[in-house]
Amino acid sequence: MWLATVANRDWPSKPGLSADRQRAELIQHLDTAVARKLNAVVLQVRPTADALWPSPYEPWSQYLTGTQGKDPGWDPLGTAVREAHARGLELHAWFNPYRVANHTDPTRLSADHPARVHPGWVLPYGGKLYYNPGLPEVRKFVQDAMLDAVERYDIDAVHWDDYFYPYPVAGQVFEDDAAYRRYGADFPDKAAWRRDNTDRLVRETAERIRKTKKNVRFGISPFGVWRNAATDPLGSDSRAGVQTYDDLHADTRGWVRKGWIDYIVPQVYWLAQPLDQQVPANYAVLVPWWADVVRGTGVDLYIGEALYKVGAAGQPEQWFDPAELSRHLDLCAGHQEVRGNIFFSAKEVGQDPLGAVSKLVRDHYEGSR
Repeated sequence: MWLATVANRDWPSKPGLSADRQRAELIQHLDTAVARKLNAVVLQVRPTADALWPSPYEPWSQYLTGTQGKDPGWDPLGTAVREAHARGLELHAWFNPYRVANHTDPTRLSADHPARVHPGWVLPYGGKLYYNPGLPEVRKFVQDAMLDAVERYDIDAVHWDDYFYPYPVAGQVFEDDAAYRRYGADFPDKAAWRRDNTDRLVRETAERIRKTKKNVRFGISPFGVWRNAATDPLGSDSRAGVQTYDDLHADTRGWVRKGWIDYIVPQVYWLAQPLDQQVPANYAVLVPWWADVVRGTGVDLYIGEALYKVGAAGQPEQWFDPAELSRHLDLCAGHQEVRGNIFFSAKEVGQDPLGAVSKLVRDHYEGSR
C-alpha cells in the first residue's frame, strides 16, 4: 500500500502531534498492512521538497509539526524502516522529485529552504511551485537530496509517483523558455528537450542508486496511459485526456524497454469494463497493454489500484460493488507479468470501504505471508 504524507492524507493524521503519537500512528499503519496480508509499504518521505528524515539538504516536512523545518523530535524514516522490517514488510521510500509546494508563495517556505536560497530554480504553475526540470543543477540537487536517504537507511526501494513535468492546467504556461534557450539547442522542439530532461533524471538516478547500494530497487508509478493508440500505434486502446509521453514529458514505456528501472506501477485507476465499451480508459485494456510492455525486459510490473474510489461519493456505480477490486486481481492473475498490486492508499486499507479490502484479501491473499 501507498502511505501518503502530503497534506496529511494518510499519516500523520494531522500536523503537530507528539512524537509518540506520530510513531504510534505509523506503527498502526504497518500493523494494518500485515493484517491485510500485504508485503510492502510505500512511504512518502519527500512530499514537497522536504524530508521525513534529518536531511542535510532539505527542511523537515511541515506535515509532521505544522512548521516546515521544525525538528519533530524523532526520525520517521529510520523508524519506518526498522519497524517494517521487524514485521516482514518491505519499506519503499517514496519521493516526489520536483514539487516544491502546493501554493505559489515562496515566503511561506522555511527561510533556509533551497527554493528560497535559489529562487531561479523555481517556477509557479497551476497554483503550485515546482523546481525547473530543465536546469542541470536542479536535477543534480534533487538526486543528491534523495540519494541521502539511500545512503543512510536500509530502504528496499526508491519509489517515484507520476509527477514529472506538471499535469497540464488550462490557460497556464510552464515558463521554462529561458532554460530551453540555454540548453535546448540540440532538440527539434521543446517537448523533445523536456522528455530528455526527464529521461536524464531517471537514467542518472538509476545509475547512482546502483553505485550506492546495488540491492536497492528503483520503481516508478506513472499515470496509467503512456500514449493513446490514436496518437501512436504502440499506445494503448484508450482515449485518455492525459498521455504521459506528451503531457508530462515522461517516456514511461521507454524506461521499461531500456531497463532503466526495476519495477513499474502504472496507476490503472479505472474500472474493468467490457472490451467493446468506448471509454476513456479501461482497466481490462490497460493491464494487458502494460503486461506486453514489460514482457522480456526483466522489469517487474505491479498494478496501482484506486482503492480510494471504492464507495466514494460521485463515483460510478461499479465503484460501489465491493467485488470490483477483487475482480481486478482476478484479471491480473491471467497475466503472468503482473507481479502484484499496490493500493492507494493506507487510510482506506485500514478503513476497508464496503468490505472491499476484506474481500480481496479473502479471495487472493489468504495463506500468504
